[in-house]
Amino acid sequence: MSPTLHSLQSSGALVMVDIPGPTLDDDTAAHLRRRGIRSVCLFRKNVESEAQLRRLCADLRAVMGEHALIALDHEGGAILRPLFWPFAPSAMNQGAAGDEALTEEVNAALARQLRSVGINWNFAPVLDVNVNPANPVIGERAYGADVGVVTRMGGAALAGHDRAGVAACVKHFPGHGDTSLDSHLALPRVDKPRVALDAGEFAPFRALLPRTPAMMTAHIIYPALDPDRPATLSRAVLTGLLREEWGYDGVIVTDSMGMKAIDDHYGRGEAGVMALQAGTDLVMALGRREAQDATLDAIQAALDRGTLDAGQMQASVRRLEALAARYPAQADPALNARDDAALLADAWARGLSAYRSPVAPTPGSRVLLVAQARVPRENVSEASVDAQTLAAELRGVYDVQLHAFEDPAELDWASLRAQGLPVILATTSRHRHAALRGARPDLHLALYNPYAALDVDAPALVTYGFQPEARRAVLTWLRGERRATGTLPFSG
Repeated sequence: MSPTLHSLQSSGALVMVDIPGPTLDDDTAAHLRRRGIRSVCLFRKNVESEAQLRRLCADLRAVMGEHALIALDHEGGAILRPLFWPFAPSAMNQGAAGDEALTEEVNAALARQLRSVGINWNFAPVLDVNVNPANPVIGERAYGADVGVVTRMGGAALAGHDRAGVAACVKHFPGHGDTSLDSHLALPRVDKPRVALDAGEFAPFRALLPRTPAMMTAHIIYPALDPDRPATLSRAVLTGLLREEWGYDGVIVTDSMGMKAIDDHYGRGEAGVMALQAGTDLVMALGRREAQDATLDAIQAALDRGTLDAGQMQASVRRLEALAARYPAQADPALNARDDAALLADAWARGLSAYRSPVAPTPGSRVLLVAQARVPRENVSEASVDAQTLAAELRGVYDVQLHAFEDPAELDWASLRAQGLPVILATTSRHRHAALRGARPDLHLALYNPYAALDVDAPALVTYGFQPEARRAVLTWLRGERRATGTLPFSG
């Protein structure tokens, strides 16, 4: 019996899971073998060091076989699970730099990092067009608010991944850029007519189809296409639009089915079957073992009953096997991620952007730095920089007095300004804070969400990310050694 026919007798070939920790324990290995699972998504909990990650990927491939797909969210910016490699800039920083060749090189570097340890699938680039400044989940993860910028940079990112031998996966189809809800927490809707969707949200995905090996769905309802079901579960979206109207024959993978947009409304098992019926190839069943089993059991029952079309499921397995064959999960230890450190540092610096003509205080002067004491990791993003670290770094340029706050609502701006020092506000949070609307420092360093610059009544330097390379670029600007030449995704 061929591997493809055999896999159709087991739901595991159609399901991606996560694993509990940084090693492949015997129980988890047995679970993967027993269920015929070939696809695993790794997270921060699975990552300790390069050597450990390389061992883990080798162990996973030994269990899952030659068709293993080992994936990671490795976008750049705040969406990077390994913390031991040089940090690549966020997509919006790359969009601000506006250099397609640079974006291709940055994404090739991201892919080389993954291939060095045996990860063969990156859930990037983001092709969402971030037209909503209040978007709580995309923001700087997008290349910008302009369809042309997103399409050009997204194409360059796909080219970089392919050249470096790692499968890319564009997301979040058909578009998550104009939502005010986070689908990790709720079920968003995009109420736009089809003509507007074609010109906006859909455009980058459609333009880049010929170069797209895989696509991730969005848990969002688009009433113009399907008034009842989110895209992940909609046959009208995944089969009617993507497969039939647009002719796409690459891999379709769901976003995590544990997100509340799905789990709270449909339940794991039923939703997994619905996603496959809609046209997806791979269901992302993340979370505790019970949740994984609920999805696997429901899909297996549907296979046994014949309520999942055998021809469609066989086509899905062929697509997944072809992806793994084209991008094998084999580590290349000859690759050294640190060789790309200078490239990535320069890329961060080239995205620096100026809002309302910021002017740095004179180097060597005394300044008051206002920054959040600590910003923990939150859902898709890693922990941001803390106030003490920022103060220590700025002391390389200024005599810094630090005012660290826990909640921006507690800030007394009249009192802060009464100290008579130039006031530098650093915003380091993923979300915008209403309490900062109208705040009036002398200089705003927007070190994470770029749209925070719209709230604060001050000139701003915008970095689109808080990683060490971004902060070093800020120091060169403060010293007058570099200009901010990036293009903002909003007017200012």
